[in-house]
Amino acid sequence: MTEQQSWNAFTVERKDHVAQVTLIGPGRGNAMGPDFWDELPGVFADLDADPEVRAVVLAGSGKHFSFGLDLPAMSGRLGEVLAENAQAGPRTDFHEMIKRMQSGINAVADCRKPVVAAIQGWCIGGGVDLISAADVRYASADAKFSIREVKVAIVADMGSFARLPAIIGDGHLRELALTGKDIDAARAEKIGLVNEVFDDADAVLAAAHATAAEIAANPPLVVHGIKDVLDHSRSAAVNDSLRYVAAWNAAFLPSQDLTEAITAVFQKRPPEFKGR
Repeated sequence: MTEQQSWNAFTVERKDHVAQVTLIGPGRGNAMGPDFWDELPGVFADLDADPEVRAVVLAGSGKHFSFGLDLPAMSGRLGEVLAENAQAGPRTDFHEMIKRMQSGINAVADCRKPVVAAIQGWCIGGGVDLISAADVRYASADAKFSIREVKVAIVADMGSFARLPAIIGDGHLRELALTGKDIDAARAEKIGLVNEVFDDADAVLAAAHATAAEIAANPPLVVHGIKDVLDHSRSAAVNDSLRYVAAWNAAFLPSQDLTEAITAVFQKRPPEFKGR
């Protein structure tokens, strides 16, 4: 494959009408820090505009797909709104930050080129948001999934709540979101979170590329049309959900529990939530 552009949180390689976007961190477990959120919209805007790309494989480097939001790396951006009695200014800035972050996941979902996710190891929080924006999801047998935001006093706001009802159904989503529990690849396949499970990371990546190649061999304008038609019926509901959760989090997310969650991460101890 040939690399076309340099990014800090991704590599992007193109070959035979298929691009591979690989998460590379720099946080442990490809955690999603400032570079990830700053670069993701541009990565997929470039692929959407590239006439040579007809399908995209989305993968994680190393043993894991993504540990999700990099709380320590993002704590600086959260600082003002977490201050005691944060007023309209910091909350407005926080609202705008949420919408900018949402735009990255939206860029994956809105890309006219179908996206096939290849997931190995952990896929947590923001990682689930990201794969929910893909068109097809494959997992290795060692993959594990968690909508874990509730464990760190956050209402997931990057798209899982908007997109997963159409993928896994309301009941499964509520169970995962309200408990923050982990599920393995077999359970993920059973509830429809992933299309198929493969033996290991190499096999799942090969399967993703095989499907992407099948897609790329079809008429590109018709492929774009299929995505557009399939997305049309749910796009208004997704957009409404994203707007609502961005406003809700700007108003209510800043809390002592969220500060406690971030502090506990830095101090490597279990958090003690008190509902304040």
